[in-house]
Amino acid sequence: KPCPLCDEAKEVLEPYKRRFILQEVDITLPENSVWNDKYKYDIPVFHLNGKFLMKHRVDIRKFENQLRKLELQNY
Repeated sequence: KPCPLCDEAKEVLEPYKRRFILQEVDITLPENSVWNDKYKYDIPVFHLNGKFLMKHRVDIRKFENQLRKLELQNY
């Protein structure tokens, strides 16, 4: 904190909140040291369904495409 890029990302993803569950991870907490070691200088980082998707800023086209693929797989 503060994390302006994280705040921006949450705002961009807000319209999609009914289609996925946003789980925030505070990498500064001791229990998240693995994430801190991996992404210390690359926040925010986005994973979708456990797989790395993007970092720094939301690529909305990429996000929409991957989310749509996941939704189609689940039908």
